[in-house]
Formats: sequence, C-alpha cells, structure tokens
Amino acid sequence: MLSPAFAGNSTDTGSVILNGQVNFNVEVSKLNVDVQDVGGDAVGQSVAGGNVVDITTMQDTKVNNQQYSKSAYIGSELNANVNNVSGSVGYSSQAVCNAADVSTDPTTTDVYSNQECRAQDPASTLNAAVSNVSGDVSLAGSSVGNNFAEDTNAPNAPVETYQINSSATYSTVNASIAGVHGSTSATSAAIGNNAEIVHYGTSN
Repeated sequence: MLSPAFAGNSTDTGSVILNGQVNFNVEVSKLNVDVQDVGGDAVGQSVAGGNVVDITTMQDTKVNNQQYSKSAYIGSELNANVNNVSGSVGYSSQAVCNAADVSTDPTTTDVYSNQECRAQDPASTLNAAVSNVSGDVSLAGSSVGNNFAEDTNAPNAPVETYQINSSATYSTVNASIAGVHGSTSATSAAIGNNAEIVHYGTSN
C-alpha cells in the first residue's frame, strides 16, 4: 500500500531525506467485484490513505519524517461476491491515516518520525460472500491511525518516533463462506497507533 519516496538530498557519504506531508482532504476507495467460474485465483484489494511514504536506501541515511492529517473521512470499502474458484481467494480492505516505512542497509541510520492523525474516522469495510472454492480463502480488514515501520542492519541506528491519534478508528468485516476445500481465514483490526522497529546484525 506504500508508494516509494527516495532521497531528496544525497551525498557521497549518504542520504538526507526530509519528508513533510499534510492532508486535509477526503480519501475514498471503493471496490465492487462479482467473480464467477475462475480457473485460477481471485484476489482484490481496496486501500484508502491520507499520508503514505516508503523510504528505501542502501547507504548511510538520516530521515526526518513529518506527517499530519486532518481529513474529514478516510474510507475503504470492498464488496465481493465470489463463486466457483479453482484456486484461492484473497480480499482485503485497508484504511490508514499516516503510514511510514523506512528500510536501510548502511553503517549508520538516524530516524526521526512524527505522525499526527486528527482525521474524523479512518474506516475500512469488507463485505464478502464466498462459495465453492478449491483452495484457501483469506479475508482481511484493517484501519490504522498512525503506522510506523523501520528495519535496518546498521550498527548505529538511533530512532525517535512520536505518534498522536485523536481519530475514531473502525474496521468491519462481514463474511459468508461456504464450500471451501482449503483453509479459511477472516480478520479485522482497528488500531490507533502502531510501530514496529527491527534492528538486526549481519556480523558473524
């Protein structure tokens, strides 16, 4: 769901990335699908986002990320009617106010991230009727105020992340599933603030 962003200012010794995003508008994504008699897989996704950035570098990097959203509505809706699929079925609906993903592979990484969600209600809805599937069925709905993820193998990697969420966050999944030969999975998640930071070493 993330769109790539690259170094705004690069030097011979690394990258300096300054990202400032402000959103006051409405974001709406809606997907209606009617799928019948498919020989392979049936997959679909609906995504609505306020501010999204994906930063990937292979050198020393300094990141300053600032995201602010005060949207009146951030909503994703997916309605699926699926029948007679020989492969697997997978549908998801996602709504996010602010999202940042930082992945680096250098000696030094320095990350500062400040996210503030003042949107009225990031909300995701997934309505699905699925029947007669030979493979697996996976249905997922998620709504997040602020999401931050960072991973690096840098020996020096200080991180500062701040998240403020004053929005109401909703995720709804309504599913009717029948006649599935494989496994079935249905999940719904509503999260105000979420951060995942992974630092790993590559030395023996």
